Amino acid sequence: MGNIVAMILAGGQGTRLGVLTERIAKPAIPFGGKYRLIDFTLSNCVNSGIYRVGVLTQYRPHVLSKHIGIGRPWDLDRKDGGVEILPPYVGRHESDWYKGTANAVYQNLEFLEENDAELVLILSGDHVYAMNYNDLIDYHLLKKADGTIACMEVPIEEASRFGIMITNVDGKIVDFEEKPAKPRSNLASLGIYVFNYEFLKKVLIEDENDPNSSHDFGKDVIPRILRENLGSLYAFRFDGYWRDVGTLRSYWEANLELVLPVPPFNLYDPNWRFFTHTEEMPPAYVAPGSKVSTSLVSEGAEVYGNVFNSVIFQGVKIGRGTVVKNSVIMTRAEIGENCYLENVIIAESVKIGNNVRMGVGEDAENKLDPKVYSGLLTVVGMNSVIPDDMVIGKNCVIGIGVKPEDFKSKTLESGDYVIPREE
Repeated sequence: MGNIVAMILAGGQGTRLGVLTERIAKPAIPFGGKYRLIDFTLSNCVNSGIYRVGVLTQYRPHVLSKHIGIGRPWDLDRKDGGVEILPPYVGRHESDWYKGTANAVYQNLEFLEENDAELVLILSGDHVYAMNYNDLIDYHLLKKADGTIACMEVPIEEASRFGIMITNVDGKIVDFEEKPAKPRSNLASLGIYVFNYEFLKKVLIEDENDPNSSHDFGKDVIPRILRENLGSLYAFRFDGYWRDVGTLRSYWEANLELVLPVPPFNLYDPNWRFFTHTEEMPPAYVAPGSKVSTSLVSEGAEVYGNVFNSVIFQGVKIGRGTVVKNSVIMTRAEIGENCYLENVIIAESVKIGNNVRMGVGEDAENKLDPKVYSGLLTVVGMNSVIPDDMVIGKNCVIGIGVKPEDFKSKTLESGDYVIPREE
């Protein structure tokens, strides 16, 4: 099969996730009660027997780098191979920040050389999915391809959101359209590629020398390979679960899908385990008289109220008389007594006082950024403190580190927002 090296692109900012990614990179976003997004790609690697992994970081990498550490939870703390964090570094130019996904890999060709790469697996670190990469690689070798792109059929009405592949009957890609207005196919790229190393090296060097390129695989490298007939590219059809949680709505929906009686994404498959680096906590506790229904409650959580159709992360505390519905409550958040929360996303280490009502009232367009904050969801950024007796509407935003004195009154109308006052 050849020596395989995985390169995980983990430098994305994830601007459509609003305050959730204001201080951390998108691959470090918590998900599913105890994981972070990058855990799924790392776990897919080790479950596929791939132990040479580079993680390319850029935007606010500190939480991500600390989370990965030396890779022990994923069995990637190895002398031969293992995981290595690959941030941009200052080279011959004043600043060599990664200019795009292709440039990020180009800057790390030396890492691939050092690991004797014959095949290079290029992955995104911010998708939720389970994939055996050996199936992709076997298909790549069977077709004697220079590069192979994992693809999935999507509803044709959604195809304009993706990079779309047009293939012949043999699966060879003959054309590629990046987010076409009128798609000719519904075969969408998942941003998962495998390339022969020598071929990849050649096209990346040529792309780097192109002054008109934005140095991105989807926008530049793949179209150029096809346009100039530089090599053979094939589409590998994936029919498992794959989710891009790039918006607040999709993030919220993907979390709540986990609590369904038969979830589309299985966290409990003993043959395909997902690993993570988390703090050791005691078992979850549900107090007498409390109700928990159709929810995930992670270790260290203490529930004294009622939780319905929600994902409760590690170390969360929910006070007596409080009701939480259709919500995602992240690690170490504390919710006081006699509160009501519906359709909310609460980030890490948020403290909510007593008698707070959140996600109530009529919907209204968000005043801060209606393109990011929409769909009835109210979002609270990490380390914020919500004072007692607040009434917060739908589609509201509470920034990161907001303090009680930042609120002008006890009511925040639907669509409104609060950000920290400047010191």
